[in-house]
Amino acid sequence: MARPAGDARKNDPERTRENILEVATAEFAEFGLSGGRVDAIAEKTRTSKRMIYYYYGNKEGLYLAVLEKAYRKIRSLESDLELAGMPPDQALRQLISSTFDHDERNPDFVRLVSIENIHHAMHMKRSAEIAELNISVIRTIQEILDRGVREEIFKRRVDAIDLHMLISAFCFFRVSNRYTFGTIFQRDLSEPALYNRHKQLISDAVLAYLRTA
Repeated sequence: MARPAGDARKNDPERTRENILEVATAEFAEFGLSGGRVDAIAEKTRTSKRMIYYYYGNKEGLYLAVLEKAYRKIRSLESDLELAGMPPDQALRQLISSTFDHDERNPDFVRLVSIENIHHAMHMKRSAEIAELNISVIRTIQEILDRGVREEIFKRRVDAIDLHMLISAFCFFRVSNRYTFGTIFQRDLSEPALYNRHKQLISDAVLAYLRTA
């Protein structure tokens, strides 16, 4: 006889935690930290508020775990690109494309980061994991830049964090401001032709900048 679903969940705590984080991501992205309700998360995961607090301590601990998972996801995508084996300009174009696609496909990530900025990164400051995760992308960019200069593909020396900010700003803005920007200028930023043009634009702009002394 098959075991009840509840029994299966009790015997798979990792799956339970992942389910809680998935539902909590949607809850906090929609309503923010202050508006998000642990009771609603418990109901949607068919678990209990007590169990959620057992895993994450409190509401703020759950919110921080959601942030950490969101950053792990994008940094994991980047590490899977195997950029070290590509020519520097191709590697950078691939990294930009990955960032662009990630932000478009993960609007919850953009909303969560925007919410955390409202809180002045108060919760993020508590996470050593997020700091370490984001050092990895700077190391990746620096390695690409160094190779590009050595191979005389890039003529301009730039700060890796500055370049990361330039790439992130364009990719992030398209999602965070899509409704206001789209309303003002009557453009659907997710329309395929415009989407592809913007992806090409940011890659071409960054590479043109680096190739100019």
